[in-house]
Amino acid sequence: QVRLVESGGGLVQAGGSLRLSCAASGRTFSNYHMGWFRQAPGKEREFVASIRGSGDMTYYARSVKGRFTISRDNAKNTMYLQMNSLKPEDAAVYYCAASTSGRSSISSYEYDYWGQGTQVTVSS
Repeated sequence: QVRLVESGGGLVQAGGSLRLSCAASGRTFSNYHMGWFRQAPGKEREFVASIRGSGDMTYYARSVKGRFTISRDNAKNTMYLQMNSLKPEDAAVYYCAASTSGRSSISSYEYDYWGQGTQVTVSS
């Protein structure tokens, strides 16, 4: 069983920054491929970014590449998402997810544990 808890969401003006954190339980965090997804009202959940267990490979959605940075600290069982140059269209509930198989994927079906989500609101 893996428990994921997100934090760091909030209200920010367009052009501003936020850093999301995802704290994970479990002893084998470094084996998990971790991802961030988001879901805006009336829209499907979409992939944002993911990172391999070792942290040596990262993947980004085209819409956030160059503005968001995903990272992890395996010693702290924590993953981060640094979001810069935020736009109103980035507003959503952001979820962290763990793929305990270790496989990298942009599909939510590959991830078997999810956090409760943290709200990000961007004002224009």
